[in-house]
Amino acid sequence: MLPSSRTQLGLFFILLCPANIIGLWWAVGSPLVMDPNSICRKTKRLAGKQAELCQLEPEIVQEVAKGTKLGVRECQYQFRFRRWNCTSHSKYFGKILQQDIRETAFVYAITAAGVSHAITQACSMGELLQCGCELTRSRAPPSPTAGPATEGTAWEWGGCGDDVQFGYEKSQQFMDAKSKKGKNDIRALIDLHNNEAGRLAVRSYMRTECKCHGLSGSCTLRTCWQKMPHFREVGDRLLERFNGAFKVMGGNDGKTLIPVGDNIKPPDKQDLIYSADSPDFCSANRKTGSLGTRGRVCNSTAMDTSGCDLLCCGRGHRDETVVLEENCFCRFHWCCVVQCRKCSVRQELSLCV
Repeated sequence: MLPSSRTQLGLFFILLCPANIIGLWWAVGSPLVMDPNSICRKTKRLAGKQAELCQLEPEIVQEVAKGTKLGVRECQYQFRFRRWNCTSHSKYFGKILQQDIRETAFVYAITAAGVSHAITQACSMGELLQCGCELTRSRAPPSPTAGPATEGTAWEWGGCGDDVQFGYEKSQQFMDAKSKKGKNDIRALIDLHNNEAGRLAVRSYMRTECKCHGLSGSCTLRTCWQKMPHFREVGDRLLERFNGAFKVMGGNDGKTLIPVGDNIKPPDKQDLIYSADSPDFCSANRKTGSLGTRGRVCNSTAMDTSGCDLLCCGRGHRDETVVLEENCFCRFHWCCVVQCRKCSVRQELSLCV
């Protein structure tokens, strides 16, 4: 694992765990490098479900680490053209998660989804002794699929269906193991809600895959199983929820969340929620966690968030020619080597000023 990726991974663990663990694991300004095998050794003060997982199921914690890294990569992909691009710079990223803004909601959701996805995948691959393929004996018949010979076709559950419920429960056990009482119950409710929205973006969108059996592809028998959505689909779905996230405030009882605004329907379990407005992320500001957009590559012809007008916050942009090296004239040599030459390519870039 590359040091930068390990740093991102450790940072996510620190900021998503209880506050007393933050002080134990992270000193501001110090680079953190943590591999999955060291997580439990460095967290002697963990309590409750997290400590139980570390003591009894360290292999699950390793999959939690993989899922967290999956969430980091997807966050950076989904926000690559936005003013806030899910930066891994520790000092700035920490400030983001200290606020209760839409970006924080996405981070919690995509991380919980990544953990659920990674653990479920490990079950299907036979990498965990605690789980395996999904038990499907009591399931209803799979829905008929479009195509020839589906009417009257016999079917049976088989293959290796993804046991998404196991991944869901382990993600819940680790990611939600935070104090629900204390200084900010409303913040805890919001974080727990967004964690759940992330997990549901995986569990609620299982798809049925089938394989036909029979002479000449006659499909006289179908074997079907349940598969998780691809994680890019999960990220796309959560980005849609981010764009339509609900602003909420705490109810008088301290236990409920109320949408802000007139005639707004309550958010459902798959919606993302937040309670504070985001900064504009136009200028660098360590207090808010904004790196600013100066020097960012933008698209001078686009009208969306990647366009120079929006990304550069109206400051304008400059064009710059850069010379890049890339592989060219590649040839396959038996067996089994691909040899390429290096070619210099001039590329015009637009950069925010």
